[in-house]
Amino acid sequence: MIAISSISFGEDVEREVLDTLRSGIVAQGPKVKRLEEEFAALVGVRHAVAVNNGTTALIAALQVQDLQPGDEVLTSPFTFVATLNAILEAGATARFADIGETDFNLDPAVAAARVTDRTRVLLPVHLYGQTADMASLMPLAAEHGLSVVEDAAQAHGATFDGRGAGSFGVGCFSFYATKNLTTAEGGMVTTDDDTIADRLRVLRNQGMRERYVYEMAGQNYRMTDLQASLALPQMASYPQQVEARRRNAEALHAGLKDVAGLRLPSEMTGREHVWHQFTLLLDEDAPVDRDTLAARLTEKGIGSGIYYPKAVYDYACYREHPRVVIEDTPVATSVAARCLSIPVHARLSESDVEQIIAAVRGAMEA
Repeated sequence: MIAISSISFGEDVEREVLDTLRSGIVAQGPKVKRLEEEFAALVGVRHAVAVNNGTTALIAALQVQDLQPGDEVLTSPFTFVATLNAILEAGATARFADIGETDFNLDPAVAAARVTDRTRVLLPVHLYGQTADMASLMPLAAEHGLSVVEDAAQAHGATFDGRGAGSFGVGCFSFYATKNLTTAEGGMVTTDDDTIADRLRVLRNQGMRERYVYEMAGQNYRMTDLQASLALPQMASYPQQVEARRRNAEALHAGLKDVAGLRLPSEMTGREHVWHQFTLLLDEDAPVDRDTLAARLTEKGIGSGIYYPKAVYDYACYREHPRVVIEDTPVATSVAARCLSIPVHARLSESDVEQIIAAVRGAMEA
């Protein structure tokens, strides 16, 4: 089976982990600090604050916005549930604007129409490895005095007009096992704001700046040096990994561009895609539906994934939630029923890519 994602650690990671174990410092320590410094350089910001997972990154970024009951966070309905859960955990109300069918990200025009007098935070999701339209979203936030929190969980190193995802507002990244950069579990919050960075560091450490001196009601959001040890060697080779993903994406485009009923993902002008996922979109009149395509690919030994099968609010636990405001998002609803991701990861060989192309082409026949 050619898997939708593939995880492998080399000898450099093994050496780094062993070095950490032998050092006796396995909780948050110097390797977390090194990872923070290197990740801040990747994003292009002054501060990166490591935390224990990507969901925590979102929660912490929202907690330092000093949200009050009734304050709203405006975000995308086409995202992993962590985006919504973080808003609720931070005590805010979630409101949704629809997405664009081409980039799968927040539609700025719809977002502008959904801003209310209670909106406090604009939370775009940089889905699949490509940023949202920040040239339109940042002026919208400025016009209404909104803070910007970026869900960049899948967009490590992606850029918009040369600026890194996570550098426009407060960026939130995941290092979950299947992400382009991984610590198995882990996350990072990025910012150029000195005050926010300071508050995040105190918040993640039980509200302490120094031992037993509490400045706020905090949490244990810390990353360990063992986790950081997994990621540090990956940082050096990350440009090569992104280039491999890009080559695979280009080959998939070339091999599938003429398949009837199939819409391929686009790298938008001015945006550098890091290809966390290569997501197909089946036309309404395609010869097969999404589930048939996925089943046929499985039969041919090709893994696939549905990211995501419903709008994030369209589950029983959220439909009647008092802090989830549901309004019509027809594009997100349609895309969720028609999307399918196929392998694009850096460990694919040329023959793997050829096999994927052949399998998709065959599976799309009526």
